[in-house]
Amino acid sequence: MKFSLLQHPGGDRPLAALSLLLMGVFVLALQDSLVKLMSSQTSFWQFQTLRSIGNLGFIVILALASGSLGLMLPKNWRPVLLRASFLTVCMFFFFAGAPFLSVPQMAAGLYTYPLFVSLLAGPVLGERVGPWRIGALLLGAIGAAIVLSPWREDFSAGQILPVIAGFFYATNILTLRRACRNESPLALAFVVGLAFVVSGTVGILLLSAFPLPAGLRESMPFVAIGWPELTLTVVLFAAFASLLNLTGNICLSRAYQTADASWLAPMDFSYLIFAALWSRAIFDQWPSGQAIVGMALIGVAGVVTAWRERVTATGRSWPGKRARRQIN
Repeated sequence: MKFSLLQHPGGDRPLAALSLLLMGVFVLALQDSLVKLMSSQTSFWQFQTLRSIGNLGFIVILALASGSLGLMLPKNWRPVLLRASFLTVCMFFFFAGAPFLSVPQMAAGLYTYPLFVSLLAGPVLGERVGPWRIGALLLGAIGAAIVLSPWREDFSAGQILPVIAGFFYATNILTLRRACRNESPLALAFVVGLAFVVSGTVGILLLSAFPLPAGLRESMPFVAIGWPELTLTVVLFAAFASLLNLTGNICLSRAYQTADASWLAPMDFSYLIFAALWSRAIFDQWPSGQAIVGMALIGVAGVVTAWRERVTATGRSWPGKRARRQIN
């Protein structure tokens, strides 16, 4: 029996894509909250390696269940590898702040990615950014500033880490939609898993051979230590996180392959809601009123950006005009 979700995409299905996106962000928000919970018992490099090995094992099982190991192999390796590299860097910056940032802070930083999509539209895609996009950029920047509150005395540079992750997440989204549309979700997940295993192993080896100063290891043990003592709890957690991660990413990959990004992007911001709910359920913490305002502004900015992209994409292209597309 073959699973259609894991096959090569066959066309646009907006409603199915929306359901997949909601499922994806729901389980990924849970995974990210659990990583914060477990950050004192493992390291980023150990967790990344173990989780990715689990991912690869699950991918092989799913490929066999779908009738072909060939689903694990990309049709075009270059953009798939590029996307995997972007996601590898994104995950490092995102989880590096997990021990000392709240889940809503991490979520708000990551979901500045539409701002970076807009900024990259000109230099990378040759698109002109109109007043609506500029307004959304400003609104999102204000929202991010409210969440991060750089004017507060307790502000630290670590709060910028998820924003950097947002930049690399934006490059991943652009690469996925523009160059990986015809790849199977298993191929995309397989290459990302390989990239995570390689990066995690390299981090472990380097930090084991060349330990960082003791002060840095004490202040940021999650990223400054290569291989802490491995426990059964960490192994079971990595296996569960692997299941969540693979499920979420397959759902998101297939969603963005089978519907326009402008249709999906507004609901992508439900991650902020799920992150707040999981923060309440796991850590008994609600985001502050100020953080809620900032997250709402970031969400509105993303929705406006997606709406204008959809309006522009559905507009008529007149003969004789330049092919350069303007995003308003």
